[in-house]
Amino acid sequence: MENVLQTGIALKLFYKILVVILLQLICPQADIVAQDTIPVTTRKKFVADPMKATMLAVVFPGLGQIYNKKYFKVPFVYAGFGGLAYLITFNTNNYVKYMKAYQDFIDDIPETKSYLELDAFKDRDPASYDRITNIQNYTTYSEQMLRVVDYYKRYRDLSYIGIGVWYLVTILDANVDASLFNYDISDNLDVAVMPSQVPLPGGYLGAGVNVSLTVNF
Repeated sequence: MENVLQTGIALKLFYKILVVILLQLICPQADIVAQDTIPVTTRKKFVADPMKATMLAVVFPGLGQIYNKKYFKVPFVYAGFGGLAYLITFNTNNYVKYMKAYQDFIDDIPETKSYLELDAFKDRDPASYDRITNIQNYTTYSEQMLRVVDYYKRYRDLSYIGIGVWYLVTILDANVDASLFNYDISDNLDVAVMPSQVPLPGGYLGAGVNVSLTVNF
């Protein structure tokens, strides 16, 4: 009898120890699973800052458009600068060319004849524009060359101004894009256009258009 009682006590003690061991094995596993869980974070919505977009556009043309995620505008930005740079080069080269030709035409140095490269003087007898024998043609040619010089000089200067204007346009574009980036275009805004009657002098009614803006809160 005593052996059976001792055996029962030993079994109870064994079961208790077994339960404790199982709990110790289960609890660390639960901690590990909890630690292995990767927290899910939502991506923050991009909000453009007009000041930052403006400053980036000032520092380097096109950076403001890139910041606003308007990547398709970057080629247009540089196409504008490229076109204006071409005009500056074209007008400057022609200005220098005709200025030198004009200076060579009116000086008294026979060796300076760069004006002969111009189309107006090719295959033409020098006597037809000689300063002594044909003063009228000489005056006409010199005035024409001077007008061409002024023409290319004016458009060269305008091209330089165009560079500055285009630079300001790119800055303004970046600022406006950033300011309107988060403009509300949801269904809370509604514009309705409907016909209406407009009173006219004499008690008559005329046809008109009524435009209404609705904002839902």
